[in-house]
Amino acid sequence: MMEIIEYDKTQVKKIIERSENDISKVSGIISDILSNVKLNGDKALKEYTEKFDKVSLDDLKVSKEEINEAYNLLDDDLVDSIKKAKNNIASFHQSQMPSDWSQSVDDGITAGQIIRPIPSVGCYIPGGRAAYPSTILMTVIPAKIAGVGKIVCCTPPQSDGKILAAIIVAADIAGADEIYKVGGAQAVAALAYGTESIPKVSKIVGPGNIFVTGAKQQVYGNVDVEFPAGPSEVLVLADKSANPELIAYDLLAQSEHDPNAPCILVSSSQEIAYKVYDIVEKNIEKMQRRDIIRESLGKYGKIVITKTDDEAIELTNEYAAEHLIIMTSNPRETLKDINNAGSIFLGQLTPVAAGDYGAGTNHVLPTAGGAKMYSGLSTESFLKKPTVLELDETGLDNLRDVVIPLAEYEGLYAHAESFKKRLK
Repeated sequence: MMEIIEYDKTQVKKIIERSENDISKVSGIISDILSNVKLNGDKALKEYTEKFDKVSLDDLKVSKEEINEAYNLLDDDLVDSIKKAKNNIASFHQSQMPSDWSQSVDDGITAGQIIRPIPSVGCYIPGGRAAYPSTILMTVIPAKIAGVGKIVCCTPPQSDGKILAAIIVAADIAGADEIYKVGGAQAVAALAYGTESIPKVSKIVGPGNIFVTGAKQQVYGNVDVEFPAGPSEVLVLADKSANPELIAYDLLAQSEHDPNAPCILVSSSQEIAYKVYDIVEKNIEKMQRRDIIRESLGKYGKIVITKTDDEAIELTNEYAAEHLIIMTSNPRETLKDINNAGSIFLGQLTPVAAGDYGAGTNHVLPTAGGAKMYSGLSTESFLKKPTVLELDETGLDNLRDVVIPLAEYEGLYAHAESFKKRLK
């Protein structure tokens, strides 16, 4: 069950460290998989699919016939939900699209920036304990809006050798170009190096287990990746005005993701802390994924009682949660003091589930304190921003006393000479 603790520097350090994937334990296995796929392509992919997914496949690619069949297998209401989520996510991510710009730095010196999409993207969609059509939308849609030329999706096959219909339909609605029945580190290898079936891409995005995360780290440099990610997490920042039942269900909701999902309540109110504890305890057995919830909350579920609201905010910033829910009397005022969080949910009526499924914001987010350094997936994750510089004669003259002395001081005399030739 969840642990209630008084704010203490030693205890807080343990909370901030939370659950960690020790990738070093499996790095050798991952390296072998990457090397095998790089060398043997589709043959290796099919062997790993048979070994890990217990499925023998002749064709790794989802066919047009399978896409049409997937639509027929889904209820119209679910297809409509996917389409509505797509529209909301697209609207939000369209607003993130930056524009070209330029400015006059000095007389005769024009400098600016242009926006260009990366050429290709691989979107990884987890299987395992659950299937996530919502993650297809969150990865494919911003890439599509950015103008990425080729968007490829990889996800593990089910025991019947097929991909779940909802994942196929979501990928099609989002605008994916190709879908492949490959999961794990071997899928990352295929996207990073290319095989006979699966094209090499420029960037790989999307959450996954320890093998996927480790593989992305190892192929980084050969391709780009978004950010390292571990188990999903939530921190609720609450004061005495908060609704304890809503907090309890937010913690239950997040803990059903994974046995290693950290779920934290930080509050200066003892009354709220103990009410939340009681409600969580009374409702665990009602949850369908109660075994996962119980394990998650038992290992990483914490209720921290602080002496003051300022202390609660300090801990919240230090924790840098993937999902931060602010349940205070004035959440927008509290927001002014928040510096570190992946995605923020304001007020009593805004659950993480809204962001997970299609209010518009992206749910592919940094975990394990990564929000101190990274932002969540966005349209800009799929863009390059080359700078552009143009000089005329006045600009050259204005830079004469800058470029030549500095180049010569650094011993780069050809640099200086290339500038002097233009002056002449």
